[in-house]
Amino acid sequence: MSANKVGSVLVVGAGIAGIQASLDLAESGYLVYLVESSPAIGGTMPMLDKTFPTNDCSMCILSPKLVECGRHLNIKTYTCADVVDVQGEPGNFTVIIRQRPRYVGVDKCKGCGECAEACPIDVPSEFDQGIGERKAIYKPYAQAFPNAYVIDKENCIECGACEEACQAGAIDHSMEEETIELNVGAVVLCPGFQKFDPSQLTYYGYGKYPNVLTSLEFERILSASGPFQGHLVRPYDKKEPRRIAWIQCVGSRNCRIDHGYCSSVCCMYAIKEAVIAKEHSKEPLETTIFYMDMRTYGKGFEKYYNRAKDEQGVRFIRSRVYEISEVEDESKNLRIRYANEDGAISEEEFDLVVLSVGLEPSPGIMELCRKLGLTLNKYGFVEPASFTGVGTNKPGIFVAGAFSAPKDIPETVMQASAAAGASASLLAEARGTLVKEKEFPPEKDVSGQPPRIGVFVCHCGVNIGSVVNVPEVVEMARNLPNVVYAGEYLYACSQDSQAAMKQIIEEYGLNRVVVASCSPRTHKPLFQETVREAGLNRALFEMANIRDQCSWVHMHEPVKATEKARDLVKMVVAKAALLEPIPQIAAGVTKAALVIGGGVSGMTSALSLADLGYRVHLVEKEQQLGGMARRIRHGLKGEEVQPFLNDLVAKVMSHPNIEVHAGTEVQAVAGYVGNFVTTLTNGKELQHGVAVIATGGEEYKPTEYLYGESDRVFTQLELEEALAAGDPRIENAKTFVLIQCVGSREPERPYCSRVCCGKSVKLALKLKEKNPSTNVFVLYRDIRTYGFLEDYYQEARRKGVLFIRYNPENKPLVEKEDGSLKVTVTDHVLGVPVVIEADVIGLAAAIVAPESNRQLGHLFKVPLNEDGFFLEAHMKLRPVDFTSEGIFMAGLAHGPKNLEENIAQAKAAAGRASTILSKDHLESHGVVAVVQQDKCAACLTCVRLCPYNAPKIRNYAAEIEPLLCQGCGTCAGECPNKAITLQGYKDHMQMSMSKALFREV
Repeated sequence: MSANKVGSVLVVGAGIAGIQASLDLAESGYLVYLVESSPAIGGTMPMLDKTFPTNDCSMCILSPKLVECGRHLNIKTYTCADVVDVQGEPGNFTVIIRQRPRYVGVDKCKGCGECAEACPIDVPSEFDQGIGERKAIYKPYAQAFPNAYVIDKENCIECGACEEACQAGAIDHSMEEETIELNVGAVVLCPGFQKFDPSQLTYYGYGKYPNVLTSLEFERILSASGPFQGHLVRPYDKKEPRRIAWIQCVGSRNCRIDHGYCSSVCCMYAIKEAVIAKEHSKEPLETTIFYMDMRTYGKGFEKYYNRAKDEQGVRFIRSRVYEISEVEDESKNLRIRYANEDGAISEEEFDLVVLSVGLEPSPGIMELCRKLGLTLNKYGFVEPASFTGVGTNKPGIFVAGAFSAPKDIPETVMQASAAAGASASLLAEARGTLVKEKEFPPEKDVSGQPPRIGVFVCHCGVNIGSVVNVPEVVEMARNLPNVVYAGEYLYACSQDSQAAMKQIIEEYGLNRVVVASCSPRTHKPLFQETVREAGLNRALFEMANIRDQCSWVHMHEPVKATEKARDLVKMVVAKAALLEPIPQIAAGVTKAALVIGGGVSGMTSALSLADLGYRVHLVEKEQQLGGMARRIRHGLKGEEVQPFLNDLVAKVMSHPNIEVHAGTEVQAVAGYVGNFVTTLTNGKELQHGVAVIATGGEEYKPTEYLYGESDRVFTQLELEEALAAGDPRIENAKTFVLIQCVGSREPERPYCSRVCCGKSVKLALKLKEKNPSTNVFVLYRDIRTYGFLEDYYQEARRKGVLFIRYNPENKPLVEKEDGSLKVTVTDHVLGVPVVIEADVIGLAAAIVAPESNRQLGHLFKVPLNEDGFFLEAHMKLRPVDFTSEGIFMAGLAHGPKNLEENIAQAKAAAGRASTILSKDHLESHGVVAVVQQDKCAACLTCVRLCPYNAPKIRNYAAEIEPLLCQGCGTCAGECPNKAITLQGYKDHMQMSMSKALFREV
């Protein structure tokens, strides 16, 4: 370990994982070098249309992070760059990167696009997956960072047209490759993945038949920024399809081509595409998904699947597809030949076929990893070190995202925050040594000045512009009172638009800014940061949501949608004229954390924060630490859990920065982010700046399958314990039946418990290992061995474990008969009952949320979902944060997941918490409630109603704690004496908005 640690981190790969890791590290006090091989950051996510299960616009939720990453003082981005070598030791590495020339000066380029307009060469666009075209000089996508063009030298004819067109003199054909040496303390690898090339599977006809597409090509068809502006047409003939089929497991679960793993995301993205395609189609559209097992194992995924199947008319066919052939007529339609689950051969005709291609590692990054001595698995993915979540076999080098295993965006973001947290823990003593503090320009004094309002209307591709007549809205805005500037922007949230906004604020002397675009929930902080950089108070900004409230909800009524957009802009402009600056209130940060729950997740979070140098209070209601992990003997990869757990407990108990409060619970919570005060049931009062809720989960106690009536019916955990203890009931058994989905995927618990299939497969293998002649039957609905767990499923089948699928309408029947257990299940192939004389039955019982979650949710004012698990701020991009700042979640408290995933999320929660604890001061949000003391009757209405505990009664009148107030306005709306006003939402503003609504323009 290096004695002289360096306070900087190299992040390799600038997809969503690299961006998240970079932002967390930069906010925690570390300098970040972000290296990306392509010309722009963003990775695959900008190519997507929507994201499941919320159907959020992918680019809309990513764009604020792109801008934040692009303008962060402590993130140095190298695009068109590759890592060549890494030498050194943890805490002090020397990195060599090679940066290829882009032949356009990033500092000079204005992103105007004049060069591309002049370029005579058209080539297939990589971003549009070859369906659309780009020029030989291009910007990968509209919102790309850097906001600079790049020349594709392979296709450039050096005609000089771009040089003539460029007024900024940014074109430089003499640029050469550069070798750059960097000194860093840690390395985070998040190079992402590449899609599987299905052309090698000739029976699918990809590359042969024009109407066979990959899933990513279909995403570009659906996307508003795609080659067809979101219009659903076949690229071949621009015909609108009436029947579309998706074929699953293309390049996944295929041992013949050494892709035996499951790519984890394909089932869900196929369902999403089938649902969204219906929304994009003007005529009724039939969507069909051909699949083997439906693997909707993530949080909210099963409900999304059920809605698609039961409410939105997506058709699901469990099958094996043999081949795709082209219909021999001018339609160029496709015929799919497949075997149903009963073995019957069928054929169907479709207009378009989408191949759900899998994820695989890039050969280039695999070569780098081999050079660095990193352990790769047999598929070429990095093998994370056991029980680390993000560690590798090389200390100081961490991994995040799909390069460690195929995974969805939330898991990728979690792992990225975890890798950032692990890097920060390694370099704790060097925190803050290389970073710069952001300084805003002096705030302009606008008091006494007449309003000068600028209106920026976002086109957002076809997301808004295909429904709302944006030019008409802009023209109307120009004629509104106090408006001195109104303009239309393709993407108002992009880097170039933000720069243009600052320039226009200065040029036109604006003192109020209005943006008409999408949701303030995701984008308002971004725009407020921009107006602050232009010297205006953040409260002098307002938004009109013409996406969610106009184009999305009135997509088939463009005239009415445009009229509504006009009305919204009129009202918001009227309000903007009355906006006043709101001073920011700052408060210090208590450099301590509260972690609730002493299981693996809680202890991991506590240890991570303690290693960062922060004081940690670990609260556990039981007398001993360990939680549910005390009942687990082996991990899904066969790892010994108990030695790891004992070591973890020992580290926590001996750590000087951790105080364990065992046998007690949280009784009361007060305060706000940076300054919480929590009282325990033993009377202790704890002061802390952040809180991590890691309360774990519980095992469902079945009421079915004779559980509790026969001592030979076990839950999974009980069976594992009995197996480890050498229980005679297990030792003497010859036939085992393992039943899946016991308490999960049921009306009262409509979610998948995620770990059960993998656990049953591992138990089956353990039983076979103990006695190969043992009969093991697994009764299942879908086998959900996602990722590399698929290898164990294949192994179990090879070793003679028998898998029998059952339908939920015809569940297995368990009966006692002459002292034995008889299990009857209907075979899905034969269609006849199969009777099994079982010695032992194992039930894959659901993971359920503990009842204590509701009490904690009430105390911390944080929400739960309908299943009792804590609800994150955003399912994709903020999977460990609550909407209430300073509070985070980890482990089973968030939802079912396996041990490695719990560890990663626990480290992620610690990493996110450290972004707050690393600050010396925090500012208020600006929009808070204020009390007119002489009108307050101290009636306690506000105190009772506030979800954030912001109002307090002092000296016979209410006071609002500004740093605790979230600006929801509940108190102001309910105050019987109108003594409370919400800043920025005063009565005269609302009246002005109402009058503006009826004003003719």
